[in-house]
Parts: sequence; C-alpha cells; structure tokens
Amino acid sequence: MKLFLLLVVLAVANGAQEWTDVCGGGGHPSAMLHQTANHSRVYAVMFDAGSTGTRIHVYAFVHTQADALPILDNETFHSVKPGLSAHVHAPETAAHSVRTLLKVAKSAVPPSQWKNTPVMLRATAGLRLMSPDKAQALLSQVQHVFDDSPFLVPDNSLGIMDGTSEGILAWVTVNFLSGHLHALTEQTVGILDLGGASTQITFLPKRADCSVEKDDVVRVDMFNSSFHLNTHSYLGNGLMAARLSTLRARSVSSAVFKSPCLPKRFQGEWSFGGETYQVSGDPDGASGYTACYEDVLKTVKGIVHHPGFEDHVTLFYAFAYYFDCAVDAHLIDEVHGGRLEVRDFKRRAKEVCKETRKDDFPVSPFLCLDLTYISCLLSDGLRFKDNTALQLCKKVSNVEASWALGAILDHFENLQTHRGGGAC
Repeated sequence: MKLFLLLVVLAVANGAQEWTDVCGGGGHPSAMLHQTANHSRVYAVMFDAGSTGTRIHVYAFVHTQADALPILDNETFHSVKPGLSAHVHAPETAAHSVRTLLKVAKSAVPPSQWKNTPVMLRATAGLRLMSPDKAQALLSQVQHVFDDSPFLVPDNSLGIMDGTSEGILAWVTVNFLSGHLHALTEQTVGILDLGGASTQITFLPKRADCSVEKDDVVRVDMFNSSFHLNTHSYLGNGLMAARLSTLRARSVSSAVFKSPCLPKRFQGEWSFGGETYQVSGDPDGASGYTACYEDVLKTVKGIVHHPGFEDHVTLFYAFAYYFDCAVDAHLIDEVHGGRLEVRDFKRRAKEVCKETRKDDFPVSPFLCLDLTYISCLLSDGLRFKDNTALQLCKKVSNVEASWALGAILDHFENLQTHRGGGAC
C-alpha cells in the first residue's frame, strides 16, 4: 500500500503542470485519466472533526493498468454543523453526525470495497481546548459508530491532531495538489489556515533562519525528499475563539457581551463550543473599525508573532474562514476564489464596520468583527505587508483545501517529522 500511494504522489505531481485552474473547477486530475474497463480503485475515508462542524472526505485513487501509474481520481465531500464540541454536555448525541456522514461514504465506496477502506477521524482545536476526559467521552461515542460500520477501522482510527501536524498536513495537501512537490519545482507555496478555534501558518523557507524558534522548525521526510518547514499553530486564535475573546474584551460582570464590533442596535444569541452567549452592540458607546480594532488587537498582540517569511514564499494560499469571510464580504467569487492583497481585507473591514452604525446592518452582524480580526491577524500578528498576495481557495484542483488529504497520505506513507529539524 505504501508503494501504491507513492506512485499516486508521483503521478499527480508529474501531471500537475498540465492543470490550468488551480483554485477552480477546471483541471481536475481525473481529466488526465484515460477511462478503461480495467481500472481498480482504492478508497480512504477521513473525518475532520473541527470546532464548528464535522466534515467527511472520501478519496478515490485509481490504478489504470499494470504498467501505468495510479492517480488521485476524485474526492467526495460533505459537512454538517455543529462540531463535536457542541455535544460536550451530552456526549451520546455526538455519534449522530458521524453516523449520518458515514452514509455518504457508503454511497461513494462500492460495497465490495467497504472492508478494505480505512475510516479515520482526526479532531482539531475544538477538542484540543477541552479537558482530556470530556474530549475522550466524545471520541468514545465515535469509536462505537466506527466499530459498528462495515469499513476497515485501523488501530489509530481516532485521535486529536496537534496544531503542528494540522499545519504541516495542510501544507502537504495544497502543495501536492498544486504540483509544487514535483522534484523539478523550485518554489512551493505557503499556507494560512483559519479554523474556528486555531489558526496555522506553514511555509518552506529558501534558507535556514537561525532566528526562528526551534519549535517552529520541523523537518518532514516524505516522498523521498526532506523539507525543513517553518510552522506555527495558535490555539485560541481561530475565528470563533477570537470572536469570543473580543466580545469579552469590554465585559466586566454583565451577562450580555457588548461590543463596538457589532451593529449598534443588534441584540442576539451566539453559540460556540457548546455554550450560548447573549451579545449586542453598544448603542451608547463607540462603534466602527477603529474601536473594534482596539478590542481585536488584544487577542493578537503578544500572542501571534512574526514568522519571518519575507523573501521565502512567493504566494500564500489562504483557506477555511479566510475564504468564507472573503466570500461574505464580496471580495472573491464563491466558486473560483480569487487573489487578494492583505490591504483588501483592511479596506473592506472599514467599509463594513461603517455600515454597522446604521439600523440596516449587514446580513451577518459579525462581519465587521471577523474582517477586522483577519486584518489585525495578518497585519499586526503575522506582520504581512499590505501588498502581500494571498490566493483564496476553498478547493485546489477540485479537492478541498485542508489537512485531510495530507493526513491520508500520512496514514499510508507514514511521513516522518522531526521538531527543531532546522539546519542551524
């Protein structure tokens, strides 16, 4: 199986230069496939248990002929909300969403292949923020569902992924799908992943930077190559966790969180991590971008640090909530994504926050807060320049931009990682 996946990697990498639409729907690797009746498929199922939702990825790899290389054929993707962490007070209900998503896998994988198809789940920051006993109670419910399923359940089928692995595997996925892991490719792309409870930045520096903290340098051995990656994960700095921190910024003992980031006359409820909060604007206080930025900065300053990526990376791919917020703000197309500069988030945040002073506030009352946070995270935290280019993607070559595919490759290839693996 390890040899099989290695051939998959080489086949996709060799063909990647032919793909024309990196973020859109044109250039799917299956377009290179010459359909014959002799195809054999290998499937794998990965659950992404995030803080705000649970997603299933069903991957199909195709082997065309005995003397031909297999390729990644397609991905079946589906998601449900809320995430597992929302069931913290009733762990037995956590299994329902997983059981529902398994129906997607049963439809995508032929019954004859169920017993050979591994099914796995990796939880991210939503469960990392929980106490170990509460997180384990949720995972135990999922384990029962897996054990009752007709799929192959590996020994390591369930687990909580640490932030470093999340960033590395997302980098593997994006560079794999965009063709940048090809042996002849000198340039790779960096990744920015903004989840609900954590955010990651990972990139391959052109040269060793001895000023970088050792824990932020990881050597990854994969596909007969070694990559010395700079990577960092910030737990508590995902978009939803940042919302909560910002809403609490001016609250003392009130049961209602008032914020200048919300429309002045807005009142409502907001849920995250299994808890529901009363939130509102402040009709008698300050509002708008400047006041909002002041509160948002408290969740970034001194926590998110400059990773020193200048002159290393030509382009960063940004996805998850970076993409969703850009779509909500009408900065990019929902289907094809688009390329933005950091200054575009700041400009749009100022426009949206100005609108929150009116009675007819935007569809999402949190859009001012979210755009301001992204602007602050990129500018004051990671210290990107205003003209730094970001490629906003939901998919890369028709496959979801996330760590999931990298985790499947990790499962089959057993990627080797070494912290502090720099050359200094």
